[in-house]
Amino acid sequence: MSGLLLLIPVAICLGLLALAAFLWALRSGQYDDLEGAGHRILEDDLP
Repeated sequence: MSGLLLLIPVAICLGLLALAAFLWALRSGQYDDLEGAGHRILEDDLP
């Protein structure tokens, strides 16, 4: 039982940290152009 008293707050803190990282990535534009990198790989570079 004493293990749960430690693990539950740790799990909640890790979940909030993951949510904050996801929201930061959304606001910084990480998910704006999902297909652009895939298309740039297939394009030929002219010398």
